[in-house]
Amino acid sequence: MEGIKGNTIMLRAMEPSDIDFLYKLENDTSVWNISNTIAPFSKFLLEEFVTIAHADIYTTKQLRMMIDILETSKTIGCIDLFDFDANNQRAGIGLIISDTSERKKGYASESLEMTIKYSFDTLNLHQLYCNILSDNLPSLNLFKKFGFEIIGLKKQWIRCGNKWEDEFMLQLLKKN
Repeated sequence: MEGIKGNTIMLRAMEPSDIDFLYKLENDTSVWNISNTIAPFSKFLLEEFVTIAHADIYTTKQLRMMIDILETSKTIGCIDLFDFDANNQRAGIGLIISDTSERKKGYASESLEMTIKYSFDTLNLHQLYCNILSDNLPSLNLFKKFGFEIIGLKKQWIRCGNKWEDEFMLQLLKKN
């Protein structure tokens, strides 16, 4: 299975064999506030999602790539481009390393760097943006490391249980 290869990871298209991984990820209530999920996903819906995922980003306005460790072929997370807007040459970006034992090993950095390059060089995007909870310092630091700048604060934007969380919006413009 080929994809975009980096030094330690590969970004690849979703496959039917990823259904169980996606089922566990999408139904993990501890990350629902990040993905704006409010209800569980069935395997049937995820199978449909994977079935149409091969479609062109220009059609679906979204691209999800799985993050695999090259050495072991272990899938550890995914990175998404969403709200793809070809006319304005922009997209949202989000990533998760769902396997907590594989965090803090540089995989998120490498995934983000590869996706930024792909977005600007292959998709010819002008900008990427992301939304990050204000208390999610690891994610804020990761995106800032690659040049994303905070362009706004959405106060009390995300409800987490009985409290409200602020969310930053960050943006990266392509350097000419």
